[in-house]
Amino acid sequence: MTFKPADPNFAERVRDSFSRQAFMRYLDASLTIIEPGYCEIRMPYRPELTQQHGFFHAGTTAAIVDSACGYASFGLMPADASVLTVEYKVNLLAPGRGEVMVARGHVIRNGRTLKICRGQAFGVTNGAETLCVESLSTIMTLAGREDR
Repeated sequence: MTFKPADPNFAERVRDSFSRQAFMRYLDASLTIIEPGYCEIRMPYRPELTQQHGFFHAGTTAAIVDSACGYASFGLMPADASVLTVEYKVNLLAPGRGEVMVARGHVIRNGRTLKICRGQAFGVTNGAETLCVESLSTIMTLAGREDR
């Protein structure tokens, strides 16, 4: 799907908002792609982000999927709006193995107030991706409320 952003400076606004997320900094997550209705976030492997078997913890993976969906949505919102996740569901499909976890958020319905997103996370080893997470999110536009 191709979307037209409501704000021509959407990418700068998304990057600014992402840079203020302390939890994403803690995870060492980085925003790698932002397009209207699409976002990609990468998180490198670190032992502190794992569960008892050494896989990425589902909580860390779910967090970057949530942010990828939120920022895919935020990129379509007006300049005077803010973003908030209303609900998300996560299906864990495979252990979170890899040198990096990559989350991708895609807007599948661009409503005025609610946006519906599909999120996926892939464990990447030597360039090969394994799908680990599928999610479905509902993201809310907080109209007239700056994202600060």
